Amino acid sequence: MRQSRILKWILFVLTACAEPAKIEKPRAQMTQRERDSTIAISGLPGAAVVKKGMDMADAGAKRAAMLDSASSGN
Repeated sequence: MRQSRILKWILFVLTACAEPAKIEKPRAQMTQRERDSTIAISGLPGAAVVKKGMDMADAGAKRAAMLDSASSGN
């Protein structure tokens, strides 16, 4: 029992003294695209739908850019 308490205290002290994880950007400064990408790569339920939506939006933007460049050539 005593060893268990000592081990718990050692683990507590080590985690309390540990350096916090470094985050590149605060959440408030992330763009909507960055937030969506973070959700898409997470293991959350529905994350695959977010990724699929981003892929569809990218395909639509690419298609619109191609049509725009084709129409400006005439």
